[in-house]
Amino acid sequence: MDQFVIRGGRPLTGTVTPSGNKNAALPLLAACLLTDDPLTLHNVPHIGDIDTQLEILADLGVEIAQPSEHTLTLQARTIRHTTPNPTLFQRTRGSVTLIGPMLARAGRIDLPMPGGDKIGRRRIDTHLLALEELGARVSHNGDFAIHAQGVRGADILLDETSVTATENAVMAAALADGVTIIRNAASEPHVQDLCLCINQMGGKISGIGSNILVIEGVSHLHGGEFTVCPDHIEIGSWIGLGAVTRGEIRI
Repeated sequence: MDQFVIRGGRPLTGTVTPSGNKNAALPLLAACLLTDDPLTLHNVPHIGDIDTQLEILADLGVEIAQPSEHTLTLQARTIRHTTPNPTLFQRTRGSVTLIGPMLARAGRIDLPMPGGDKIGRRRIDTHLLALEELGARVSHNGDFAIHAQGVRGADILLDETSVTATENAVMAAALADGVTIIRNAASEPHVQDLCLCINQMGGKISGIGSNILVIEGVSHLHGGEFTVCPDHIEIGSWIGLGAVTRGEIRI
């Protein structure tokens, strides 16, 4: 579609159901790598970034079933290899959330720079520094090689409040040996969703919703079932549209 044509001047009325939060769904999909049991996710939005993440996971060996339109069941019984498909990996920024769970489960990931929208500086330094605190070693020769002989708990101060760096550190720390404290952690709804899901899988995360997360590492996570939170930005957009058109919308 080359253009949208909007004929205004009418109040908006009716009922809408917001989509699942894409930024919650992407790390939740990656979290399936933390266990060899099935993880079922509901309210997953059907968009291109999700499809790409699923293609990457399938290439790594994840079995994927879709019992209904917005429900997925993923099971990573085994991980075939530690190098995500570079073409797929560079299609979406959300692919970066594979680093933490791959490090925790397989001990290694080899990856190109992730893709995503060009909206200013989108470095991954914060991810790498946090994972190094957890015992990872990073080398770079055009691509990144990140590996660890066992992830260990640490007291980490993130140098920026990065959502995806927080998510990667949380997923790596969930299976670490010892307790991890993440300071200056992001606290957005999608970060909270990931922490809540990991806790349902047997994880031990406290401080959810704050800027200090405490993760007590466990030796094993089991499967689970979780509903992706609605997209708060979409909800805000509907509220604004109802207000400016003096309409009556039920969300």
